[in-house]
Amino acid sequence: MKGGYFPVPPVDSHQDLRSAMCNTMEEMGLEVEVHHHEVATAGQNEIGVKFNTLVEKADEVQLYKYVVHNVAHAFGHTATFMPKPLVGDNGNGMHVHMSLGKDGENLFSGDGYGGLSETALYYIGGVIKHARAINAFANASTNSYKRLVPGFEAPVMLAYSARNRSASIRIPYVSNPKGRRIEVRFPDSTANPYFAFAALLMAGLDGIQNQIHPGDAMDKNLYDLPAEEAANIPQVAFNLEQALEALDQDRDFLKAGGVFSDDLIDGYIELKQEEVERLRMATHPCEFDMYYSV
Repeated sequence: MKGGYFPVPPVDSHQDLRSAMCNTMEEMGLEVEVHHHEVATAGQNEIGVKFNTLVEKADEVQLYKYVVHNVAHAFGHTATFMPKPLVGDNGNGMHVHMSLGKDGENLFSGDGYGGLSETALYYIGGVIKHARAINAFANASTNSYKRLVPGFEAPVMLAYSARNRSASIRIPYVSNPKGRRIEVRFPDSTANPYFAFAALLMAGLDGIQNQIHPGDAMDKNLYDLPAEEAANIPQVAFNLEQALEALDQDRDFLKAGGVFSDDLIDGYIELKQEEVERLRMATHPCEFDMYYSV
């Protein structure tokens, strides 16, 4: 079903499975908005759920994954949220839609690019500035960075656009200004949602406080840029170790208001560094292919 985005039954062989997942989610308090088959080889599916406040949405992410795993098991399948389970195919992300509200007003709605306010642009600027540190929380596995490579619709370039899915931050089209938001596309489901959502928020608030403008939008396909032009666009971290180093060096924005602490950040880095070291010391199957007969 590669290339079969959003087919209908009977071509979509997972309709019944997803429907059971959605029904269970609804029974447990989640509001499901859409579900469909995704682009990758048969078996990649998406279930979209309604927005909520930050902590409640993080709670719902945990519930969502619990339901998916258990309903899949009941159908005789297993489910994975692994970012890149298959070589040469599209990976699995966890796109995070975000907006700020105050007194019933959407602070991201305005008359700027993509219908955004200046506040929203500054928020984007903060996310882009701190993206590599955010990667440590939002892309929290060694496998995450096998997804974050050019091609496969992966958001590698730290840019924003209303028309371009190769950008790491997309501005979804909405007919109602109350629904104006940004979509941060690089996170995946290995993230601790409490840490990842909080890190994104703190980066955005830092952008607002310091008026960090993200520059012009990038509406061209970033994968097709000449090398000299692409070199001027920042990119997400290359691997988990690089993301952890970025977090270690760029942490002050996270500590504003006591949201994160040095002890928490240091402990997190130490924990994740153990995963990096485990993979570094493990002989990889590709190494047999490349070096066994030398």
